[in-house]
Amino acid sequence: MSARQTTAIALPSTSTALSAVASGAAHVARTYPKTTSYYVIGLLAALLFSGWTLSPEQLGSYGEIMGRIDTELEYDLAVKTQTAYSAYYASSGWFSCDSACTRLKARHDSLKADLDLARAAGYELVADAKSQAGIFSEMGVGEVRDSFWAYFSKGAKFAKRQSMYDALFMGFRSMGRNESTGEYVMKMVMQMFMNFSMGLVLTFGMFLFGLWAIITSYRASLLEGLLFFFFASAAGFATVMTVFGGMSATLVGGGFAVAKLAEAQGRLQDGGAGGRRRVGQRAHWE
Repeated sequence: MSARQTTAIALPSTSTALSAVASGAAHVARTYPKTTSYYVIGLLAALLFSGWTLSPEQLGSYGEIMGRIDTELEYDLAVKTQTAYSAYYASSGWFSCDSACTRLKARHDSLKADLDLARAAGYELVADAKSQAGIFSEMGVGEVRDSFWAYFSKGAKFAKRQSMYDALFMGFRSMGRNESTGEYVMKMVMQMFMNFSMGLVLTFGMFLFGLWAIITSYRASLLEGLLFFFFASAAGFATVMTVFGGMSATLVGGGFAVAKLAEAQGRLQDGGAGGRRRVGQRAHWE
């Protein structure tokens, strides 16, 4: 046997690989039944439940309460407060504040207190209006969904930004180590997978952190709030795990496809080399 010959490892067929994946998924479901049930409940909630439709009476009450919010007063006070702060900041010294500066600071503090009162009154009216709809309404569910996708966008931006930095610094290290392009691409793909996994974890954590604040803004009872928190957190968990599973399947499937392609290419090369050897031997015998 020639020193250049290597032992080939045969890859499983596509059907065998899919059967192994299905068996693995079934094993995980049997091993972690509670987590699996939580995932299924969340997936059903995310796909099938969009909130109760508001009745005309609820819509009327909501619109009437929201109409009582004095947005013009808030805007006017916000502009005056900012103007007063600019005047106070311009008159203050590095470590001192004279009589004129003190008067400007007092005016700013007074306007700031009025602005805080106006905003608190506005938040109270918004909470009253939301309580007419309820957290399980299409309005509440829609706000929670918008919150989740906003956090998801932040997590994706974090992963993209981190991957850009990794691509830059890993490129410098690869040039110093004389790594091949294939090695660099493989490392970069794995690093991107890790970055997006971290982004998904951050998404779910920030979503849970802000979820209870949304629930309390609708003035839901403790039982209603806990029930909604369970279903909403399950839906967020199911969405995150589905995205993670899709990423993992893409990574593993892509690697399997590349390996199968390399295996087929190796067989073609071996066949061509064998044919050339047989032709050479026949010519020598003749």
